[in-house]
Amino acid sequence: MSHETISQSISVVHPITLSHGKNAEVWDTDGKRYIDFVGGIGVLNLGHCHPRIVAAIQQQATRLTHYAFNAAGHEPYLELMNRLAQFVPVSYPLSGMLTNSGAEAAENALKIARGATGKTAIIAFDGGFHGRTLATLNLNGKVAPYKQRVGVLPGPVYHLPYPSRDTGVSSEQALQALARLFSVEIDVNDVAAFIFEPVQGEAGFLAMEPDFAKALRSFCDQHGILIIVDEIQSGFGRTGQRFAFPRLGIEPDLLLLAKSIAGGMPLGAVVGRKALVDNLPKGGLGGTYSGNPMACAAALATLDEMSDANLSTWGERQEAALVSRFERWQASKLSPYLGRLTGTGAMRGIELLKADGTPATEQLAQLLAAARSAGLLLMPSGSARHIIRLLAPLTIEPEVFEEGLDILERCLAELG
Repeated sequence: MSHETISQSISVVHPITLSHGKNAEVWDTDGKRYIDFVGGIGVLNLGHCHPRIVAAIQQQATRLTHYAFNAAGHEPYLELMNRLAQFVPVSYPLSGMLTNSGAEAAENALKIARGATGKTAIIAFDGGFHGRTLATLNLNGKVAPYKQRVGVLPGPVYHLPYPSRDTGVSSEQALQALARLFSVEIDVNDVAAFIFEPVQGEAGFLAMEPDFAKALRSFCDQHGILIIVDEIQSGFGRTGQRFAFPRLGIEPDLLLLAKSIAGGMPLGAVVGRKALVDNLPKGGLGGTYSGNPMACAAALATLDEMSDANLSTWGERQEAALVSRFERWQASKLSPYLGRLTGTGAMRGIELLKADGTPATEQLAQLLAAARSAGLLLMPSGSARHIIRLLAPLTIEPEVFEEGLDILERCLAELG
């Protein structure tokens, strides 16, 4: 099928056309089978076409396919928001709104933060990714390709180094950068919010240092600044628990949700402290398709599957299999390009480096092609596209996961 009608500004990692999928396996239009370690870029934590989610969508399609919540409420939206208020592990009364995507959730969080604080400046972090809309572009801690040739971006936005064992930036160094920022660049009283991912996705699964997060929480409480935590990729079980922020020992003021919230249906949310989320005038939040009934039905079925016991079992099983295999690769010196295992829990990346410690970008491109040819789909990430981002469904059958790791092992060994 021709791609002539598709914008050439869209970058497609794998030059194949998919036909159908089942849990962690997909087939292209030529009938070739692939093990899927991409998962729709973190959208399919419960796999392709989960029976419970498919049934919920089918049933809802016979009842109500759409209604704009701004015009009249509907049961799936109301029920989902009540369920999310119970599912998000915070100690305060929570409310929020549903959106069509993660970027839309981030945009609305910026509006909420401005309305609640009367301030406009936002502090984000190097390597962060929060979307491709105009406002979220400026939050991203990376220029190419997202900020190129789009002109002046909405602001003001400032960036700090991201403290993580995976970046080599310590909590102390990040706090020093924060002190410099408020000494040299901007008055602390002009800042509405900090925004960060507890585990950065696009950057290659880099986990924030808990000590920094706790210090930042104290700093923000002292100065009346909000914390927006972006769990669009790390949420809904990706690390082996509901969300990644509890490992930091803090609670966010606003939380961004999307990706695996609804088994592949387009849905996102911004939720948080009720007084904050309720601060804008009537009509200040909303959207025609936001909280579509069928997407809400899929999300409700998703939450039914995401018990703490299931998430823990799936996450621990996947983490154990991957860490064990990676340690074996390291011990056997499988590849001269094998770097670190990044991330935490079941949210992991594999870094490829050259002998001089620089990113092995070309070798990762070779690996993607070789793995695809062998029947495994992988996703690149990292500042130089040198980190394999592993996003296999949490529900992947253990034997299929091992089969995928076998393919990855062979392809790593053959890297020239």
